[in-house]
Amino acid sequence: MRVEVDLKKCQDHGQCVYAAPGLFALDEQGRLSLRNEATELYAAEVDAANADEVHEAAEVCPLQAITVHE
Repeated sequence: MRVEVDLKKCQDHGQCVYAAPGLFALDEQGRLSLRNEATELYAAEVDAANADEVHEAAEVCPLQAITVHE
């Protein structure tokens, strides 16, 4: 399973962190910890065991910046 976060849309509300704390985090500045200002898209392969958390994170994102690909 692949999860993508569109960092141009993401405004660091942190709802994904509450939904899937093992997969998402905010840094000391309150920004998505995987954010890299030179990158507009964060993508990662996620274990299927985390499917519920990943889907919940995508669902609760207020800007719909998270996409899950099965």
